[in-house]
Amino acid sequence: MPADRLLGTLLRALQTYTDQQDTPRLFGTTASLLTTLNNPLNVTLLTSQILSAPAIWARPEGLRTCMRCLSVFHQAAQALVKHERDLLEKATDKEFTKLQLERTLPKDDWIKATINGADEHSPRWRHLLAIAGLLLGFGPAEEENLSRNMRSTLESALVTAANLSLEETIEDEELGLATITLVLNHCFPHLSDYERSKLDYDLLLPVLTQSALHSREGLQSGYFLGVIDRDVLAGPNGRLQWSQHSGSYQQIQAMLSGPLVGSLGPLARLIGHSIEQVTDPALVMAVLNDLELFARTLNTQWRQNKLSEVEHSEQQERLEDVTFKVTVPTLWKVLQPTLFASVIILRSATGRVLADGALASDALAPMIARKSLLTLRSLYFITTRQGSATFSQYNFVNYTSMDILGAYPHEVQSFLQEIQPTQLGRVSEHPLDRCLDLFFLNTAEHFTLVLPPKFSEAVVLPVMQAYLKAGGQGPLLPIFEAAHSVTLALFSAPQNADATITNLPFYVDSLFKVFPSNLSARQFRLAFKTLLKLTSPPAPLSLSQPMMPATLLELLHERAQHAGTTPIPLHSGSPEAAVENPIPLSEQAVLTLTVLDGLTQVPLDLLDEWLPITADMIHDVQDHHMREHCKEHFWHILVGGEMDPERGRVCHAWWSTGGGKEWVLYGRQEGAVMSGGAGEENARRL
Repeated sequence: MPADRLLGTLLRALQTYTDQQDTPRLFGTTASLLTTLNNPLNVTLLTSQILSAPAIWARPEGLRTCMRCLSVFHQAAQALVKHERDLLEKATDKEFTKLQLERTLPKDDWIKATINGADEHSPRWRHLLAIAGLLLGFGPAEEENLSRNMRSTLESALVTAANLSLEETIEDEELGLATITLVLNHCFPHLSDYERSKLDYDLLLPVLTQSALHSREGLQSGYFLGVIDRDVLAGPNGRLQWSQHSGSYQQIQAMLSGPLVGSLGPLARLIGHSIEQVTDPALVMAVLNDLELFARTLNTQWRQNKLSEVEHSEQQERLEDVTFKVTVPTLWKVLQPTLFASVIILRSATGRVLADGALASDALAPMIARKSLLTLRSLYFITTRQGSATFSQYNFVNYTSMDILGAYPHEVQSFLQEIQPTQLGRVSEHPLDRCLDLFFLNTAEHFTLVLPPKFSEAVVLPVMQAYLKAGGQGPLLPIFEAAHSVTLALFSAPQNADATITNLPFYVDSLFKVFPSNLSARQFRLAFKTLLKLTSPPAPLSLSQPMMPATLLELLHERAQHAGTTPIPLHSGSPEAAVENPIPLSEQAVLTLTVLDGLTQVPLDLLDEWLPITADMIHDVQDHHMREHCKEHFWHILVGGEMDPERGRVCHAWWSTGGGKEWVLYGRQEGAVMSGGAGEENARRL
């Protein structure tokens, strides 16, 4: 059919309502026809009809319709580029090539005719679809499919249309705002720095945030989590089942395939860039408020979902196979990018505080830090499954926010009171509540130096003691270890000397009760090393408790004499597992290493007394490889720089002239002889 007749037929079809199933075929025909027209007026007319036709826009299918419209111009641009390349590569007859080029509209004229079709018959935001389709269709600048002037014209037209769209599109027109977000998300990498600087970021930032977090094409304010609950049913065997054929699962799949959720990472980076560019600091605060509300809603919706009652480590036992292997992993494909996107936004906001005097003021800085931490808290049920150790931006936001808030002690107390467990002194029953308790403990650990003793005793200590008493069985292990870390941090704060004296016996007793079954060797050693440091000179606590270091060492020594000699299995569920000892160690070997660690902290007279005792403990270790490891660690302590000069002189004297070297390497009898003993009887007395 000739192009003119096909154009007339297509224009009539665009003016009538068509079945939605015919829409893809209609778009395909339009894209093919658009490049064959050699009259610029026809190109302009067809473009205008595409952007305003009732058959397309009377009942749009959300951003799917917008993507199809954009693809029309994208395909047309690519077809035009391919046509030119084919002619230049295959044609040998210059006259033939010239004739073929004359049958199509020159590229620059075709682009101008297409842009002219973005007229008053369609709203501004639809104009972006045509311009974006051309810009993306002709490829990046390095491919040189366009002249420099024409590319600059397209980029400038896109930015101008975007700014006008931001001014003219009303807040209630969700599709228009989502289209602006969609187009800029795809085209932003293709814009020059100069054109990017011309965007009105003060108008753009609220639109991007609204589209990403709250629109039907975005994350829907987090309410999609609550909808899932009605489709999660208990099977005959008591396991939870979430069918692949349920409406809520189909909704999750649709979100994943959507253009906004499917490209949430680039969109978050665009939002972050906008935060860095806005001229009104109040807009940064508005975004943080919006993000914190979204995260809180997401957390609330997760609580209302039966899946939140299942611990991550128990999923395989409590979920049906299809749910465990298919539907739940699909859900986390939405939740994990949500966490990443939120952190990227917070990263830009936090960075803006560090560089913006207005946001760094005493009135706003603690508020921004507080909002950031509250957002991270609400998303912590995702973080604990994802793991933040390898997520550097998460750590930056978390630590920077705590550093900022830590400069305002009164705000710290208010924040911790806001996030404290609802029932102090009790282990939370719901997995989500325990997750929030873990966040509380991990956060409180960083504020122990600025918290007054009364607040620590009233709020932090009850939570810590509850989880220490409960032990670290199964899913409680991460919270249990966090409680140990908080305890050591509290004891290390100078203002908590009285609380340390009161709670130290309970804490030491809890350490022995849970090691090695529920506490990693690394944390056990760290705990005792810290306690010995806190109770040894020049620590203030050594004045009131001068016998405490000797008591702690005696407890370790006595326990080692009756300890197990078989290797302790590593705690695979603990974050410590990756940094455990290089070889399997028994309880006996770990207790010996713990005493060795403490030698760098104890008073000089106690050090001189315990050097030979420690050497005996090393030789009491039954396994040869473990014993050699203890010897190597002893040597590392002596020469590795951990000893101060005074302790170093004591150790050097014992090692060189006191028989220490032989004692450690060959045993008590040889060491006694080398230290001046007269034989086996004297060695036995030593």
